Amino acid sequence: MKKIILLAAVVTVASFTSCKKEKTCSCTVSVSNSNTSNYPNPTSTTTIEYKYGKMKKGDAIKVCPTSETEVVNNNVSGTFANTKTTTTACTIK
Repeated sequence: MKKIILLAAVVTVASFTSCKKEKTCSCTVSVSNSNTSNYPNPTSTTTIEYKYGKMKKGDAIKVCPTSETEVVNNNVSGTFANTKTTTTACTIK
């Protein structure tokens, strides 16, 4: 009987604990340019972290973007033509 009461107490206490933890969204932003002669640093990578308060993992996934790509072509011909590609990839830590 004591074991049943102890088990019930443990289950009750466990039900009050929360799965919410502080979450961090880590994003890697990569920028590349197709015109390497006019852009001396054609590729760059930066890591950005967004810290969120206590929340469930499912909620953190909703506010942290998974990936995003933006392509900009400046529509200039000749030696100045360039296509800039920005890619953002994020994960939850």
